[in-house]
Amino acid sequence: MMAQVENRSFQEVHDVYKSYLPADQVKRIDAAYELAKKMHAGQKRKTGEDYIYHPIQVAGILADLKMDPDTIIAGFLHDVVEDTPETNEEIQAAFGDDVAQIVDGVTKLGRIHYESTEENMAENHRKLLLAMAKDVRVIIVKLADRLHNMRTLQVHRLEKQHRIASETLDIYAPLAHRLGLANIKWELEDLSLRYLDPDEYHRIAKMMHSRREERDADVAAATKQIDKAIADLKIGSYEVTGRPKHIYSIYRKMTDKHKQFSEIYDLLAIRVLVSTVADCYAALGAIHAKWKPLPGRFKDYIALPKPNGYQSLHTTIIGPNGHPLEVQIRTFEMHRVAEFGVAAHWAYKENKGSDKRAKVADSDQQHLNAIQGILELQEGTTNAEQFVDSVKGDLFSDRVYAFTPKGDVFELPVGSKPIDMAFAIHSDVGLHTVGAKVNGKIVPLDYEINTGDIVEIITAQTPKVSRDWLSLVASRRARNKIRAYFRQQDRASNIEGGRQMLEKYLQDKQLPVEEAMTDENLTLAASKMHLFSGEDLLAMIGYGEVSLQQAGNRLTEDIRKKLAEKKAEEVQEALLAGKEDAAKGLIRKGSAPAKKNRPEEDITIAGIDSLLIHLSKCCTPIPGDEITGYITRGRGVTVHRANCPNIKKTLEQNDRIIAIDWNNPDGNRPNYDADLIVTGSDRPGILNDVIRSVNANTHYLNAVSARNEKDGAVIISLTVGVKNVDQLQHIIDAIVGVHDVYEAARAFH
Repeated sequence: MMAQVENRSFQEVHDVYKSYLPADQVKRIDAAYELAKKMHAGQKRKTGEDYIYHPIQVAGILADLKMDPDTIIAGFLHDVVEDTPETNEEIQAAFGDDVAQIVDGVTKLGRIHYESTEENMAENHRKLLLAMAKDVRVIIVKLADRLHNMRTLQVHRLEKQHRIASETLDIYAPLAHRLGLANIKWELEDLSLRYLDPDEYHRIAKMMHSRREERDADVAAATKQIDKAIADLKIGSYEVTGRPKHIYSIYRKMTDKHKQFSEIYDLLAIRVLVSTVADCYAALGAIHAKWKPLPGRFKDYIALPKPNGYQSLHTTIIGPNGHPLEVQIRTFEMHRVAEFGVAAHWAYKENKGSDKRAKVADSDQQHLNAIQGILELQEGTTNAEQFVDSVKGDLFSDRVYAFTPKGDVFELPVGSKPIDMAFAIHSDVGLHTVGAKVNGKIVPLDYEINTGDIVEIITAQTPKVSRDWLSLVASRRARNKIRAYFRQQDRASNIEGGRQMLEKYLQDKQLPVEEAMTDENLTLAASKMHLFSGEDLLAMIGYGEVSLQQAGNRLTEDIRKKLAEKKAEEVQEALLAGKEDAAKGLIRKGSAPAKKNRPEEDITIAGIDSLLIHLSKCCTPIPGDEITGYITRGRGVTVHRANCPNIKKTLEQNDRIIAIDWNNPDGNRPNYDADLIVTGSDRPGILNDVIRSVNANTHYLNAVSARNEKDGAVIISLTVGVKNVDQLQHIIDAIVGVHDVYEAARAFH
């Protein structure tokens, strides 16, 4: 088990890596510590401790995993480039290429400015994930860093606690799971729950403690009897121990399966460790001979290992007092992999006459295949947020496992079709697919694959790709490959079509086409959208991967600013002078927006200066909504949603209604209030469940209230801060997914 002691001294950590590394490498690591201590001198953490304590704890977690010297060195130095004058080049010169690459992979993009916090976070995640795909040690260092930060999260303000805990639960705990780092995964999950839902966390912990004596007695009795049953087999060395379930796993069982705590019996499990695979099955037979197994609860992860390398036999038996009891059976070596995951495959090898390096054995490379797939998910994504969503969707979603006729196993997202399987085998196989057989029978290409299916792909000599496949496949990898194929096939026509569409868009917006459509300007706009060239941008417009509004905004930022500054002054002068008709004419003349910098809304709308714009409180418009402007007497323009009942009442006053639009429908900051009304059944905990679903999608829950109705219903009113309508729709979808919620909709006042 990994030590979970906080604030170990350097000497204590030093003793851990000294116990398994040769003296020359210990000296290198000690030198890294001295450098970190020197560079972080005078810096303090929010806990009040000297900053150097944090790198010491990170290096200690890595030493507990018995990582190689370069990884532990990177643990000591992981914040040096980000927080001190030390450069990555200096680290490379002192400690070598590998250390420099790991440190660079972990370092945030702190010196680059992005328009929003979300974009900045997504870019940092993309950098980290791509660096991890090239060297898995990057994410192992980052996981150690995140684990210690989570252990000291209490010093941050509540909003930051929620953001970091949500990020940990969404990104880092799944990554630890995929890498088989079970202890890190469990602790990250429990700590995240502690901050995201502290009431539920402490309630479960208290209930677990209250029944501890009863459970300990059950496990002790079962352990004693299982120990005797295995001893009778005379199989050599073995261990039988009990272990508690983790709080987050109990929480998930209660929420996903809608169970009360009293209905969960398998709060502890028995673990049996033996020497050989044959001993595993012998122990399983002895246990099943003594206790009845529960049907459908046996899983053989030895014959069919998990993608992260985990192997074990799982069975649930009717144990003492008639309570279900989970038993896990594995070899000592399997247990080492289960505890340390991919870290267990890093062997420190001393080669005479060459550098001593930590390498992943070729036979273990399959355990990293899912992580290597991250590089493929980078293809076909136009921004960092889209890429991170692809990783979360493809690598962290529920999975099914299918076989080829040769017995090779492929892991696919739930809902995958034969086309997903074909692209998982190889891109060429996917492009040439014309049909499939499942379990020996021909099936349509929309057949949904189940775990255990034997899938045979039927191919043709020439590509037979259909655009309909885009709506058919479940994996991002397949979708990206299909899109890439059509982009390549239609590139020339897409470039020309994109150019024509963009020119027409600029003409409709009354913006100068020739000034905007220069090669230099197109290249600059493409780079802002993480594309290589202006032709790439035009091709993606033609194909529909980039919206005209998004491209047009990027292309005309400077132009619109100049036009807007001039017109905004004219509009403001006219309105302040009481010349509303003149102001109205100026607003309708052209559509170049003025840069708006209000503290409340921070948005630019159709050429009106920020001092003259008010977002209405009756319908709370947000970026992406269809909106209408109403010129008031002496108060500028009030912005309403187009379907707002209040604005519909004034349509007969056409001289006061103006057509306006968002300059950036994707929004800049998540600070737009949107009011929601949620209707559901008045059951215990429904308000907490709704709030939890909202907090999973925004950090800005600004107001909440609830009232009970006579018919047993509950009405919940929410005000949430969002970036745009897409984010709001995600929140609404999440709320509707809550058990006993009937409806969630935006409100009018």
